[in-house]
Amino acid sequence: MLNKHIKFIVLILFLGSFWGCENEIPTEKFLRVQDQNFVDGNGKKVFLKSVGLGNWLLPEGYMWKFGNLADRPRKIEALTVDLLGKENADQFWQDFRKFYITEADIKRIAELGFNCVRPAMNSRLFLTEGENPQFIEENFKLLDDLMEWCKKYDVYVVLDMHGAPGGQTGENIDDSPNDEPELFMYEKNQDLLVDLWVNLADRYKDNPTLIAYDLLNEPLPARDGSAEKYGHLVEPLYKRITDEIRKVDSLHMITLEGVDWSNDWSIFTEVFDDNTFYQFHYYCWNRPDHLNSVQYFIDERERLNTPVWVGETGEKNNKIYWGTTQYFEANDIHWSFWPWKKMDTKNTPYSINRPDNWDLVLDYLKGGEKPSVAESQKIFNEVIENIKLENCVFFEDVTNSIFRRVPVTIEAENYGHDGFERSYFVFERKEFSEYYRTSEPVQIKMLEDGNDSEQYVVLERAEWTAYEVGSDSLSNRKVTIKARGEGETPKLKFDFNGNKYEFDLTDSWQEYELNGVEIMKGNNKIKTEVLFGIANLDWIKIE
Repeated sequence: MLNKHIKFIVLILFLGSFWGCENEIPTEKFLRVQDQNFVDGNGKKVFLKSVGLGNWLLPEGYMWKFGNLADRPRKIEALTVDLLGKENADQFWQDFRKFYITEADIKRIAELGFNCVRPAMNSRLFLTEGENPQFIEENFKLLDDLMEWCKKYDVYVVLDMHGAPGGQTGENIDDSPNDEPELFMYEKNQDLLVDLWVNLADRYKDNPTLIAYDLLNEPLPARDGSAEKYGHLVEPLYKRITDEIRKVDSLHMITLEGVDWSNDWSIFTEVFDDNTFYQFHYYCWNRPDHLNSVQYFIDERERLNTPVWVGETGEKNNKIYWGTTQYFEANDIHWSFWPWKKMDTKNTPYSINRPDNWDLVLDYLKGGEKPSVAESQKIFNEVIENIKLENCVFFEDVTNSIFRRVPVTIEAENYGHDGFERSYFVFERKEFSEYYRTSEPVQIKMLEDGNDSEQYVVLERAEWTAYEVGSDSLSNRKVTIKARGEGETPKLKFDFNGNKYEFDLTDSWQEYELNGVEIMKGNNKIKTEVLFGIANLDWIKIE
């Protein structure tokens, strides 16, 4: 009889163990930090090529052509209430959030080659302001939908707290109410931020599509003294949020940004969580164009022994897009392009068409006549139609520059980053370039009648530069090289995957065409070498 009882107890324990295992979180599906890499459950490295979903959950005035007149969500919302009335404005924002990012956007993001999205969130969208703040359930469902779409198309998600309670920058980008970093001025705002992150973590703790929590976007600028005044509070706040998240979620990664637009990492004294990675933001707004060095962050990566991610890069031109992603990947730095789409532009993957009579809204902001409610309603109805992906304008040249694939134009100064005798060869190695890549000896000069983006490479006899470009398929394409020569009988050799072509150059800029050049699927190697005289190289276009 005793043996029967023992067998019964063992059976119950076995079944309980079995049922318990069935309900356990499948941890092998979660990405995690392993030293300086991201790895999946099998230990395989994963490289993040992300895109930022800006303007969706935190509208920014510059993406609407509003400038400083309506530069942040609360001001844009006030404008719509003024023009449409409260009820119609509320309906507009409900529709805006419904249609700005949809399943079609995520499907397209995956098709283009991005494997991660970074939605910029406004805390005010999920947590009411004022006395007795309450969570707003209907807006969390926007994130629920995003998670489902991303799961369907194998796209990861990093949640970005772009606008914390009270504001972490005191600027428009965080929807700051009073142009002060009130997150750090009032402990109650920090309490609210902790509560919001714990709510998000508890909601998504079992979801491997979500890979990381970006605790604060670009806290505390240095230019107004905020970083110096409050910077010592950032790491303790990060620790507090992390500790509270870990009480409900031990699996998701956490990503931390430095102060001063995320780029000052001197605030980080230690790695206090072993599933954390660090990020900086990288915008090349120099005039003339110039690639900023990332050596500081490479050095910091060694100190902290964690992966490094560029949480935002973009907002410039195709030359910079090619140059930056190439630079990052050569240094094993993960990246996220900003943003996916905005109004009336040519430098994002998609552009939202400007509504008819949009100038009536802009003129009113500047002090002009107020459009009628009927006029305003028609204009903002058109906004809703225009934000739908099928009604946006796609720029293949932008995405192909980001991913460095054909068809594309390769600027001559975007040779590879593998160094001397691998990506370039020049005789004089002590004289650095004046522009663009100023720590390297390849000579880059400004076009005499061009703008700040128009630069070219100068090579002498036997000097060369090398390039790589990807292709999704085998094809024959037209290749055009823009070049000119200096000296007697200047001659340029062009090598494409071992197929060699020679050109006699003139002393004025000419476009030299090659038809039927075979482009291989995968990686293609290009080399331009001077045989005689001096060559000036502007670009290589592959159509």
